[in-house]
Amino acid sequence: QVQFVESGGGLVQPGGSLRLSCVASGFTFSDYSMSWYRQAPGKKRDVVAHITSTGRDTSTTDSARFTISRDNAKNTLYLQMNSLEPADTAVYYCNAGWSAPFYDNWGQGTQVTVSS
Repeated sequence: QVQFVESGGGLVQPGGSLRLSCVASGFTFSDYSMSWYRQAPGKKRDVVAHITSTGRDTSTTDSARFTISRDNAKNTLYLQMNSLEPADTAVYYCNAGWSAPFYDNWGQGTQVTVSS
């Protein structure tokens, strides 16, 4: 079945960087656009970044700080986050699709905490 396994989160000081990874399985990864989402405590899940199936086109909510990429040979999606701020604290998830999550099942997410 479809599965997403996110990793790479942690506790980081403001201004720090993290690189998140998402390994996908159960579908043909290279056929799908992919997206990163995040959910802060008490808030709804929001999209952070998208990437097309080939990786040619991307879109992020903060292109100055976040970069989305993918390795189709490894079925893996990445999110490089720089200059992290406390407002970036959230659980980060990935899913297939661009305008909306394609699959109903989500991974466990990876916790990102930005704090001094």
